[in-house]
Amino acid sequence: MREPAAIIGAGHTRFGARTEGPRSLIAEAVREAFASVDRGIERSVIEEGFLATLGFGGWQIGNASAVLAEAAGLVGVPVTRVENACASGGYAIRSAARAVEDGRSGVVLVVGLEKMTDSPNPRRRYWLGVSGDTEWERSAGLTFAGVYGLIASRYCADHPKGRDALSAVAVKNHANGALNPKAHFQKTVRPAEVEGSPKIADPLGLYDCCPVSDGAAALLIARGDLASRFTDTPVRIRGLGAASDTLAVQDRPVLTEFGATQRAARAALGHAGWTASSVQMLEVHDCFTIAELLALEDLGFAAPGEAVDLTLSGATARTARLPVNPDGGLKAKGHPIGATGVSQAYEIFHQLRASAGPRQVPGVERGLSHNVGGSGASATVTLFERR
Repeated sequence: MREPAAIIGAGHTRFGARTEGPRSLIAEAVREAFASVDRGIERSVIEEGFLATLGFGGWQIGNASAVLAEAAGLVGVPVTRVENACASGGYAIRSAARAVEDGRSGVVLVVGLEKMTDSPNPRRRYWLGVSGDTEWERSAGLTFAGVYGLIASRYCADHPKGRDALSAVAVKNHANGALNPKAHFQKTVRPAEVEGSPKIADPLGLYDCCPVSDGAAALLIARGDLASRFTDTPVRIRGLGAASDTLAVQDRPVLTEFGATQRAARAALGHAGWTASSVQMLEVHDCFTIAELLALEDLGFAAPGEAVDLTLSGATARTARLPVNPDGGLKAKGHPIGATGVSQAYEIFHQLRASAGPRQVPGVERGLSHNVGGSGASATVTLFERR
């Protein structure tokens, strides 16, 4: 049996409103990834590339894969563009890990990228909206935030302390983001600020929503038997899970459950031979605060409705029993769509190697990343281990 694929290097730009273009963001993340490899690595070693991007605003029209090859200094290497809405990064990692595990490539580069802030607001709403159902939801005037607002309304109606838990998610993730030099927002917030912020899609306010961000993240993934050539501390990709669901939330049997996440989690845990209790930290897709509560339940860390008490108990804090989003999550770190899933793996890479600085989770050796497309129609779950 082959050893699992391993991350041997990782790079990340700061997320936020960046003046640089896509090529510069890619180049910055890739430079850091190569520099992070303990024993060094030449670009000539890379046999394949994967670029995760929605192509927000239409910048990619032409050939986004060639942009990656040029910006990364890999002209001549085959590059595949992966687009699966906000889950593009998770699916790119899945494709890259499978490419090295089946022996097709030895070392591959994965880059996630999005350039969002230079689009005007109407164009932003359009490009965010295409991640959901365009035939029914958008024609009825439902925005991306509106879909999650409906989900949060149902959840809070079923669970009276739900609004308090949403605020706790925002406070926790901003506190974590304040420790992350790569985060879009590096400031703390108080519960009263969250609950008193302007409403975006009731019950969700401004501090319940992730920002529109620019940024890129990069990973170097090696075949398991090659990883030790480059580092003594590779981070193994132990489990891969992916699944889909109906695009429109109206077609789902339960509004407050994401079936794609549930199926992806079962697949990843089964692949690794783990249970949920094997996992020591989580990077979950909290595009809105309600999404973190749903993720805890859909991934199997809480029964339906029990994410409220789990969160309010403080168990998901960075130094507590089940740390969730120690980098600030999408909520504070930012959400450049194609970069998000790759950014989650970047964080886990550093956490498992004990190189996360002031946001380090003590003694962590196993982690899980959860990347969702749109309003839950696509999802990946990836498991990582330091050995």
